[in-house]
Amino acid sequence: MNVKQAQEDVRRVYRGGFSGPLVAAVIWAAASAASQWGSPATAMAVLFFGGMLIFPLSSLVLKLMGGPASLAKGHPSIALAMQSAFTVPLGLLVAIALGAVEPSLFLPASLIIVGAHYLTFISLYGMRAYGVLAGVLVAVGAVAIFAVPALRDLSGWIGCVVLLVFAGSLFVAYRAEFQHTAALTSPALRDVGVSDVS
Repeated sequence: MNVKQAQEDVRRVYRGGFSGPLVAAVIWAAASAASQWGSPATAMAVLFFGGMLIFPLSSLVLKLMGGPASLAKGHPSIALAMQSAFTVPLGLLVAIALGAVEPSLFLPASLIIVGAHYLTFISLYGMRAYGVLAGVLVAVGAVAIFAVPALRDLSGWIGCVVLLVFAGSLFVAYRAEFQHTAALTSPALRDVGVSDVS
């Protein structure tokens, strides 16, 4: 199996990956609410433990939609997906340590960590959109830490909105790609030669 085919499989099975950012947005909203109306420690716990639930919950969303919810056993992209997933909880340990010293830095530092982990999705899915998502999240976190401290308390909410917007755009991109592919490969269209049109 070549890289292009593996990436197409990942996009098809995970529906462009939209469910991950969708679930992540909910968890970010919960962590931001905990930070605003609860305590920094609660926000840290919500984001750390909630982050561990993103993959199983996003898989549940895919199952509820019908169709496959995981790659076939032995698929070459499984290892990259797992390696990428482990970077977030490990990175959040650094954000928690930073937040223990200065609580206002926890959420923006976490945005940088989460954004950086999306860089591997460019290769995993073969989608440049993940580079944009990574860049936006990292930029929000960096600006909040280094340039506009007033954004620190809002950074989690901003990250939540960014994730929601990208979840929607990723799903739209998935639908456009695979509806087009399905149309070109349907028997009726093959009979009239549509499948030969690039």
